Amino acid sequence: MDLQNQARSKELAEQFGKDNVVVLLGASEPDSASITAETLTLGDPTFAGPLAGVSLGLPVYHVLEPEIKAEIAPAVYEEQLAMMEMVMNVPKLAAEVAKMRVQVGN
Repeated sequence: MDLQNQARSKELAEQFGKDNVVVLLGASEPDSASITAETLTLGDPTFAGPLAGVSLGLPVYHVLEPEIKAEIAPAVYEEQLAMMEMVMNVPKLAAEVAKMRVQVGN
């Protein structure tokens, strides 16, 4: 997760409160999704960005997770996300992101 996105995420969590922010990821690789989810929940694991040592505890989901898919209009999902669902390892992506939610109790 780049430093600008870390800073923006921190600003939004402070502005709206972490109970009013949900993060949706679209990462194609499980490792990338995992690191981003960790950064947004526990803080930057590299200790290099604005979230170094800052635990936002934000709930993070992958956009292809079933509970998110259920919230998207079917026509929109088909047009925007269905192709991704066919080529990505959705169970692995979901598992990596869910680990962080469980770890922080989201």
